[in-house]
Amino acid sequence: MSDDAREEAIRRVEAEFSEIAQRFHRIITRNAELMSPGLQPGAYKVFAAIVRHGPVTASELTDRMLLDKGQLSRMIATLEERGLVVRTPDPSDRRAQLLEATPEAKERLHEVRGPREQGLFRELRSWPVEDVERLADLLHALAQGAPGGPTD
Repeated sequence: MSDDAREEAIRRVEAEFSEIAQRFHRIITRNAELMSPGLQPGAYKVFAAIVRHGPVTASELTDRMLLDKGQLSRMIATLEERGLVVRTPDPSDRRAQLLEATPEAKERLHEVRGPREQGLFRELRSWPVEDVERLADLLHALAQGAPGGPTD
């Protein structure tokens, strides 16, 4: 493959990732509003991370999401005020608190995400399983910055 062809292929990948990122931003913005009117997309992302990884400490979220501690603290306060998140003492470290989504908030999130979560499944269902597995492997390699592409 020539350098020009490789560069063009990489630019196509970048363009497609840009489209995907824009699509996800629209989905996150919509889900945040449906979850709790006026909820900012950043706070929604924190809430979703708490649901996915919780119970979790604020310190773990700071590391995982690469957020400033003050920024995260404000978002957590917003989530608490809206009844989406509760804090409990961490049994392994009494100085820390665990963040967890309330049962009602988890149920609401399931309602909000339901139609969208099935979208990717519907899109990929018609693909050959080998193609889906290869896509997953390539995305994982790209996300990890690890070898695994066709030239490795």
